[in-house]
Amino acid sequence: MLPTQLSALLADPAPGVPEALDLVSSLDQGLVDGLARVSPSAFGGFVDAFAGSPLRDRVAEAVDKIAAGSISDEHLFVLAGARSALFGAVHDALLGQADAALGRTRASWPGGSGDAATAANLLAGSRSWLRELAITGWRGVDHDLVTAAGQIIEAALAEPRLRRLATLLDGLAAELRACSPIATMDRLPVRRWGDLWSRAMLLAQDGGRLTPSEPVTGRLLVLGADVHEHATAVQIQVHGILETPGAAPRLVRTSVAAPKVDTIVGPAVWRLFAAHPVLLGALAERLTLDVTDLPLLDSGDLLWSDARAKAGPPADPFATARVLLAGAAAPAVPPLERHPARISEPVFVEGYTAADGAFTLGDRTIAVDTDRLPSCGPLTPQLVAASHACIGLLRWDDGGWSLQPIAVLTMVKRQPVGVHTTDWALGPTDPKVVKAAAAAGDAVAVLRERAGRLLRK
Repeated sequence: MLPTQLSALLADPAPGVPEALDLVSSLDQGLVDGLARVSPSAFGGFVDAFAGSPLRDRVAEAVDKIAAGSISDEHLFVLAGARSALFGAVHDALLGQADAALGRTRASWPGGSGDAATAANLLAGSRSWLRELAITGWRGVDHDLVTAAGQIIEAALAEPRLRRLATLLDGLAAELRACSPIATMDRLPVRRWGDLWSRAMLLAQDGGRLTPSEPVTGRLLVLGADVHEHATAVQIQVHGILETPGAAPRLVRTSVAAPKVDTIVGPAVWRLFAAHPVLLGALAERLTLDVTDLPLLDSGDLLWSDARAKAGPPADPFATARVLLAGAAAPAVPPLERHPARISEPVFVEGYTAADGAFTLGDRTIAVDTDRLPSCGPLTPQLVAASHACIGLLRWDDGGWSLQPIAVLTMVKRQPVGVHTTDWALGPTDPKVVKAAAAAGDAVAVLRERAGRLLRK
């Protein structure tokens, strides 16, 4: 990212963004108190916002019915859809601003491709629970209401076509259970719970969009990886550039995930991905990957399979970013992913001054989000502060742009050295970390041994 690009991105915020987010907040406040107690005038601005859109009549009808106390699944579906449409508009404005500043071309979403058959009874049960949450409000949620979803979630988890909805409902129920009694909480994660509720309501509709894929064969040049770690799960999301014969380079992602427990932390996390040795080896040793007939979704996501990939020669991610990143075509964004919190665009910056948690390029400064640096890699805030080049993910959060580093170039003994979040994918290379890990023991091996012992009984 050059100073002129940064200036263009940070100079003027996308128009209408604060106003759209204020409208979302008004709806979210209704979910806090419960739609059964919402004021008839609470959603006045919300209805006006859709006056010139195809949703105008349906939004107006839904708001009128809800204010009158007649709350049906259809009205809640419209409300969730309108909320998502507002976030989609914010997302599109911000991403369009970023693409224009970076000179990045982006594919358009191809549209629907038919409905997949789903278990109607489980979808209806899911909608029923979500309706009760909306009517009661977050402040009124109790143990009985949370546990009422248990049977539906268990049955939905057993249905592969409903796995995404079931996982979302399971996570929402777990959060509500952990926060009980919610009525006594000083501060609620209003926006987050609103996001989870509205997305679940949209996923719980009859049918579902089929997600077509095309097999691709070519060379994957890895830029870096983002680690999404929670107490019970971890995901490695790899960003790269795909070169295929006869086509322009494309920005793509691929992800692998694994369940975990909260005692598995730090470099031990990589042990959970032993089933993907080709991918881990490429991340740790900075190798190219030759892929054959690997499914690619319209969203730019490669469905990873080690069996369809082979490690190639080394490739410096910083050289890849300098040469190819600016001209790589970006994928389309799926409708349900159009949310500002989901923006995560790979960028390359160099020639900056790092100070006070920010990079300064020319006359502009962008915040650097070092809180997202994973504990399973060697990249630290100190190394980021001492760096002079960075591959990062451009994000938008809390009203402004920020940069999440996934790799940096820094000087060690007067030599430029690249440090990546994935350098320990095959095990830590720092002697101090190796010694500390040996002293602490192998948590993954212990847990596997205990699990095997239980299974043998």
